[in-house]
Amino acid sequence: MLRAKAHLPAGHGHDVIDTITLAHDERRLRRKLLTGRNGTEVTVDFPNTVTLDHAGALELEDGRRIGILAASELLYAVSARDTAHLLRLAWHIGNRHTPAQLEAGRILIKRDHVLKTMLEGLGATVAEVTEPFFAEHGAYHSHSHAEPSHALLARK
Repeated sequence: MLRAKAHLPAGHGHDVIDTITLAHDERRLRRKLLTGRNGTEVTVDFPNTVTLDHAGALELEDGRRIGILAASELLYAVSARDTAHLLRLAWHIGNRHTPAQLEAGRILIKRDHVLKTMLEGLGATVAEVTEPFFAEHGAYHSHSHAEPSHALLARK
């Protein structure tokens, strides 16, 4: 069984022996068995949770690489009348702890009919799209909640 020893950021997915296509939620991992398009199996067992970049790679113990690609997903593209309206919509999405990809003119979220109804009720235009999803990871995803430096534990 092949083992990944490191994850490499976007741009390091060249000269790969295989590629693995993963959805947004699947690209955030610590320990998992992954299978490439050509059937290559690789074990990932990192000390901490990592997010694999689209067009990045897993570096194997023998130095070879497995490319990582973001899968297309069923999403809603949320657009607004103007920037202020888009910010208000972003607040409502965030208030529901919904993963979101924030862009200058739209917000992408996974399809959810309840959220769609709410957003349309707030005046948003909601369109179905299918494309890779790159949601923001939030302030609490980079480390453990038990660390003394965590935002919820830090003291002034």
